[in-house]
Amino acid sequence: MMDIYLLRYFLAVVETGNFTRAAERAFVTQPTLSAGIKKLEQQVGHVLFERSNRRVFLTDAGTRFLPRARAIIHECNVAQQVLDEATQTPVIRLGILHTLSNRTVGMLLEQFRQLRPTVAFEIVDGTEQELENRLEDRSLDFALSINRSGAMDTVVNLRSEPYVFIVPKHHRYAERTRVSAVDLAEDYMIVRTRCEVLSETSRYFTDRNVRPRLVYRTPNDSRAIAMVAAGLGGTVVPQSLVDDRVHVVRLNGFDLERHLGLFLPRYELPLETKDIAQAFVEYVSEAWA
Repeated sequence: MMDIYLLRYFLAVVETGNFTRAAERAFVTQPTLSAGIKKLEQQVGHVLFERSNRRVFLTDAGTRFLPRARAIIHECNVAQQVLDEATQTPVIRLGILHTLSNRTVGMLLEQFRQLRPTVAFEIVDGTEQELENRLEDRSLDFALSINRSGAMDTVVNLRSEPYVFIVPKHHRYAERTRVSAVDLAEDYMIVRTRCEVLSETSRYFTDRNVRPRLVYRTPNDSRAIAMVAAGLGGTVVPQSLVDDRVHVVRLNGFDLERHLGLFLPRYELPLETKDIAQAFVEYVSEAWA
C-alpha cells in the first residue's frame, strides 16, 4: 500500500526541484525525505527522479506518475475539507509570494481581521510556481502573487509597482533620483536570488558592457535590504520593499514593473467559508486597487 506522506514528499521535490528545499517544505530532515523517496520508488517499482549535483529531474516514469499523485493528494485534501466543514471558525488558506512586502501583507491581513475577527488564516509562502501548484491541487484557496495572464475569471487584478535600485543612505548617489548602468560600474551588487526579474537585471547591465561585482547572494529579501543599508552594495527591489534605511534611484532604461493579483479558488468553497471568502476578495480588491 502506498503511503500518503510519501506522495507529499514526491510532490515537494517536484515543486521545489531540490531535496533540501523539499525537506524544508515537508518539515522533515533531508535524510528522512531521501529515504521516503527511495521507499516510494521501491513501492511503485520505478525510479522517479534523476539526481544531479544541483537539481533533480523527473524520469519518464516520474512524469507519468505525477498527475496521478496530484489527483490522489487532491482527493485527500477534498476529503479533509468535507470533514472540516463542520468547524465553527472559517479558515482562509492563503498563499503569499516570497517577494511581497512583509509589512504590507501584514497590514492587509491585520485590517481585514479587524473587520472580520472570527476569520482564521493558514498562510503558505512560495514562489509563483509553487503557489500555482498549490492552487491546482486545492491545498490553497487564494494566493497573492504576480499576475502575468490578466485572466479575469481566475485572478483579480490588483496594484502594479515598479522595480527600483536601492543604495545605502550615505551612497555618493544618495542625492540623485536616476543613474545609468555605467554610473554603477564600480559598485558592489547584492543579488536577491528570488527576484522575478533577476535575468532581466543581469541582461540590463551586460547589454551596457557593465559587469557588476557581486558580493552577496541571498533568497532572504529582508537580509538583502539590511546589507544594502549596511553599505555592502546595492540591489534591485520592487518599490514596496523599500524602507527608510535606504535610498531609491531609478535606472535609466530599466522600466520593468510587476502586476500583482489575488488568485481565486479553483473549486467550490465550503458553504461556511463562502461569505468570508467573498468579503476577503472585496476587501483586498479595494485595499490594493
